[in-house]
Amino acid sequence: MARSTEHAFAFVWITVLLDMIGLGLIMPILPSILRQLTGADVAHASIYGGWLFFAYAVMQFFCAPLIGGLSDAFGRRPVLLLAVLGLGVDYALTALSPTIVWLFVGRIIAGIFGASYTTANAYIADVTPPDERGKAFGMLGAAFGVGFVVGPAVGGVLGGFGPRVPFFVAAGLSLANFIYGLVFLPETHPKERRRPLRLEQVHPFGAVASLPGGKPVRTLILALFVLFLGSAVYPAVWAFWANARFDWSPGMIGISLAAYGVSSIFTQALLVGFCTRRWGERTTALIGLIFSVVCFLLMGLASQTWMVFAVIVVSCPSAIAMPAMNAWMSKLTPDDAQGRLQGAVGAAEGLSSIFGPILMSQVFGAFEHRLPGAPFFVAAVLSVSALLIVMREAHCYPARKKI
Repeated sequence: MARSTEHAFAFVWITVLLDMIGLGLIMPILPSILRQLTGADVAHASIYGGWLFFAYAVMQFFCAPLIGGLSDAFGRRPVLLLAVLGLGVDYALTALSPTIVWLFVGRIIAGIFGASYTTANAYIADVTPPDERGKAFGMLGAAFGVGFVVGPAVGGVLGGFGPRVPFFVAAGLSLANFIYGLVFLPETHPKERRRPLRLEQVHPFGAVASLPGGKPVRTLILALFVLFLGSAVYPAVWAFWANARFDWSPGMIGISLAAYGVSSIFTQALLVGFCTRRWGERTTALIGLIFSVVCFLLMGLASQTWMVFAVIVVSCPSAIAMPAMNAWMSKLTPDDAQGRLQGAVGAAEGLSSIFGPILMSQVFGAFEHRLPGAPFFVAAVLSVSALLIVMREAHCYPARKKI
């Protein structure tokens, strides 16, 4: 691997890591912060939490295709650097927030610049051969797992010095990453491969409709949308569900997130590459989706703490679905449209995140006492739908090479 490629991959990996550390920092303490700022109980605080994620998702929905298109038109480097700087601003605003209004402002800024992962994935496509993209996307996904481990752990330690200290530290890390990228980050999308920015291709619906990969890619993006919709159960209600169901403290919630992160690191760093090389992206995606269905069902049925951790371990292969599907779509898309592809994926995730947290938080609020696992059962139904869509796509295009 060339030195410039090493810098590109390292910077992108660290950028995604910092993004997930920020999420890991806020998730364990979110219920306490919301209850403090609003005076609401756990069930009602979860509804405020759903609206915070809604604000983030709306901005991500509209901005992800634009950022992907900008990176195709002007290069990956300036777009990603701007996103990293914006992420640092979000952390600083969160650290300084005296009211819940400031939290919403911070989430809006995070939604605009949090779409940086669309450019990050385009980077991966630029520097990685098509047959190795499954493994590369898996390694990038491992950053999510590391963030879930480091974020709660760092938040727990630094939180002892004050609840806002972790966010000041995260802002400082983002600034350091920005300076590193400013000095070392290479451009991986040369001028001869850039394409003019067209408005009809960078609004959310136009981004999907005009993708060069055609119907196969659009079908897979639909499946990802449904999968993302179910996966919203974790950021939306995990902390509230754990607190209500098991009376977990913020520290215990942090430990559970760390366990989830360790499982994700193992899956993304090792299993994705192995499975895509051995069985191809289609079969790997189907296996991951099957495990997703099982995972959500078992989590909804969990009635004791040890069961939750057992499900986290057993269901870790579910994390191979998304990178496998991303690699599959990347193979079907021309090199000069990788940014647009990732922008469309980001729009699908943003749209699912608009409705997912509200859906899951409302289901949790309605069934907290009667059926606390209800949000996970809804997620299982959505995962079955995603599985059926991918099975249809695999059936309709059986003659393609191992993709």
